[in-house]
Amino acid sequence: MISSIKPVSPSLTAIGGVRRSAPGKLRFSPLPIIRNFEKPNPFPLQVLSAQNFSNFSVSAAAQRRDVFKVGAYEADRSQPIEIGIEISDEQSRQKVKIGIYFATWWALNVVFNIYNKKVLNAFPYPWLTSTLSLACGSLMMLVSWVTRVAEAPKTDLDFWKTLFPVAVAHTIGHVAATVSMSKVAVSFTHIIKSGEPAFSVLVSRLFLGDTFPLPVYLSLLPIIGGCALAAVTELNFNMIGFMGAMISNLAFVFRNIFSKKGMKGKSVSGMNYYACLSMMSLLIVTPFAIAVEGPQVWAAGWQNAVSEIGPNFVWWVVAQSVFYHLYNQVSYMSLDQISPLTFSVGNTMKRISVIVASIIIFHTPIRPVNALGAAIAILGTFIYSQVE
Repeated sequence: MISSIKPVSPSLTAIGGVRRSAPGKLRFSPLPIIRNFEKPNPFPLQVLSAQNFSNFSVSAAAQRRDVFKVGAYEADRSQPIEIGIEISDEQSRQKVKIGIYFATWWALNVVFNIYNKKVLNAFPYPWLTSTLSLACGSLMMLVSWVTRVAEAPKTDLDFWKTLFPVAVAHTIGHVAATVSMSKVAVSFTHIIKSGEPAFSVLVSRLFLGDTFPLPVYLSLLPIIGGCALAAVTELNFNMIGFMGAMISNLAFVFRNIFSKKGMKGKSVSGMNYYACLSMMSLLIVTPFAIAVEGPQVWAAGWQNAVSEIGPNFVWWVVAQSVFYHLYNQVSYMSLDQISPLTFSVGNTMKRISVIVASIIIFHTPIRPVNALGAAIAILGTFIYSQVE
């Protein structure tokens, strides 16, 4: 601490309203030199009467308003603090709901593919298998409407007219995928079906005139390359199975296009929309199934399958039919809750779960280069869903 000696000149100091004179002499100050007397104090200490105290307070406050302004703040109580918590809870519930949709969708799809492949191994008639799947779903929804478990949709003639091309494409895609799985492994069918984005870009560009940014086109390279590598290295390659998966891709692309263009402004829920789609597809596929395979072939094949497998075969047919409808119904219901981008990512992850599960359950032989092709194709599909 630096001490200083400060001279104090004789002056009149107001202390308590009594005027005193200070003799001029040196005083010791333990503090640094502070020139308090060079600038006059704007607020001299005075003893005020109670009558003038309020006036002084107002004038002092006015003089210091340009220096300090202190205001009290009170939180607005018109909106309760719990609003922030409610928003957070709502977001959490939505995330949990989407997670349940995805988990249910993937699980139902895996179960369907397993039972569908078991049925086709014992009963290699994909047209009847496809017809039974659509018939089961249509029956389930009709019963739910009659019993008022689900509210029946309010439709008109225009609705069914716009639904018809969607149903045609859906029928072709469904039957083609079933034909594919009757000829090749489930994993191979889904590897080829992961190339659907390439068909989507191609059809949209050629028939609709849509243009896409460069990253979209670049994301198609690993999809096409991965599918080609998986096809070339497939141990049990079958051309009918390969073409069935490719036709299924093309048909489902047209189904999506027709669905987007025809269902704008239609107030039908995802569950009821798929129910109506199944019923119309059933009407379309039934005469073709009878013409291609026929009741006589079905009867002989059914008897042979029951004699080899036993009563469990009937349960396999029922299971694959029920789970086919359920997994498609859940996927359409999820579209009401999530964005198309999230749905695309979920569809990619679904294929991974089906491929892995089928390889484990059916002991499908797969070479490392074949697995590499599948991984590249699925990675490309994921990248496409991000840049689309």
